[in-house]
Amino acid sequence: MNDALVLEGVTKRFGQFTAVDDFGLRLPAGQVLGFLGPNGAGKTTTIRMVMSIIYPDAGRIEVLGHPRASEVKDRIGYLPEERGLYRKMTVQETLTYFGRLKGLRGPVLRERIDEGLERIGLRDWRNKRVEALSKGMSQKLQFISAVLHRPELVILDEPFSGLDPLNVDLLERLLAELRQAGSTVVFSTHQMNQAERMCDRIVLINRGRKVIEGTVNEVRGRFATRIVVLDGDGALDALAHLDGVTNARITAGHARLELADHVDPTAVLEHALRMTRVVRFEVQRPDLQEVFVKLVGGDGAAGGAEPHPPPS
Repeated sequence: MNDALVLEGVTKRFGQFTAVDDFGLRLPAGQVLGFLGPNGAGKTTTIRMVMSIIYPDAGRIEVLGHPRASEVKDRIGYLPEERGLYRKMTVQETLTYFGRLKGLRGPVLRERIDEGLERIGLRDWRNKRVEALSKGMSQKLQFISAVLHRPELVILDEPFSGLDPLNVDLLERLLAELRQAGSTVVFSTHQMNQAERMCDRIVLINRGRKVIEGTVNEVRGRFATRIVVLDGDGALDALAHLDGVTNARITAGHARLELADHVDPTAVLEHALRMTRVVRFEVQRPDLQEVFVKLVGGDGAAGGAEPHPPPS
């Protein structure tokens, strides 16, 4: 399988600040990659280097077999972190403009526009100016603008930011359709549950360096910590104070307990049975949210926001 994206030893500095430090990645074509990390970790800087907006100080980047994304720009769809549409243009004019930039013309372009507007629920807004759209509508419009030409590689920087749950669900379905059509998808997100549901692979970056990479199961499997999930009819707060429970999330009738290595999960079950009627008991591996907190939580924020240099 060919690699859609390759980064080797990529480093980017802004003055004395190292935004990305010796970062490496290989993404096979046709897969979905979740690019994870706290604010300021280096995600946006890395994406901008991939897109040839800025260039690395060291290392190598290969996009769809070429050294620069600018050489294959018509095969890439890109949604930047900073949303940008021409506010005085209509929705129809916006899609026509971006479609033509990507080489679409005539009946094919009109068909793609009609299909795109139908998919995002903006068919009746085609003659409205962009300035009349809500934030969520504008975000959906920009997403369709980025994928109208059915790109081989789709790169999305925080695509779910600011969307309500219905539009998050819609965008997830649209990304799934892209994957089914054979596109490679890279998206950055702070939402671990989205990455867990949608991604073939994830990579976690912190302070500019790669912390961990692999499939979701590989990443979760690297942690021996056991998680006990328990539902019961009564109060479960006392479970948080059992010997060997290192972390606990307890709500009415539900407990999620992280156990130290020496603790037998059946001991927790026996204790719970003395307290309440247990209706569910499972031993799980940590989810991505728990892995994320373990790997970067003690490190705090990643040093503030990433620098936003002008395009070069």
